[in-house]
Amino acid sequence: MLRRGIAIISVLWAACSLALAQQRGGFEALSSALPAGSTEAERRILAVLADMAKSGQTYLSVPVADGKVLRLIAEAADAKSITEIGTSTGYSGLWFCLALARTGGHLTTFEIDHPRASMARRHFQAAGVEGLVTIVEGDAHQTLAQRSEPVDVAFIDADKSGYIDYLHKILPRVRPGGLILAHNIDMVPDYLQAVTTNPDLETIIYTEGAGLAVTLKKR
Repeated sequence: MLRRGIAIISVLWAACSLALAQQRGGFEALSSALPAGSTEAERRILAVLADMAKSGQTYLSVPVADGKVLRLIAEAADAKSITEIGTSTGYSGLWFCLALARTGGHLTTFEIDHPRASMARRHFQAAGVEGLVTIVEGDAHQTLAQRSEPVDVAFIDADKSGYIDYLHKILPRVRPGGLILAHNIDMVPDYLQAVTTNPDLETIIYTEGAGLAVTLKKR
């Protein structure tokens, strides 16, 4: 299991390096996120991402560098079930959908703010991925505990004071070999300590975007 975990982390680190190389041109280079031969569905998602960036509808969302990493990690992990805490306007969710369109998986995303959740729904519909996404409205500190489905990849990007609680609630549902991603990691030192001192977890930090902790659940 340890060798398998190290191998997975090596693959993810390579994916992070690739994402950094791809993001040099900013929003104008978003098309580089898709390889030659990409499907019309992928191009449609990318078009909505570009429109969101141009119109400023990316409230508290991840930067392009981190979006590409989310997509690459989810696809490398062959994620079938992704849980996102902090939908905002759907920008990071659309990056996950680029992976889910290939893995055949589903995103369950939690948002406390109704106007932002409504905007996210419109963006998912415009991108044609509403069938890949379930938005759960309300306080995720309560609603997350009501879910029971297993998770391949979890992404935490919500209230920073709540990261530890989110970790405790989501970790039992993450399968062995699954991943927990946490954004703005420099703002949550208690979370970083928790995931780097737990012997059942292995964590690397991607710093080229806004700071992303990538944690492997070893067992």
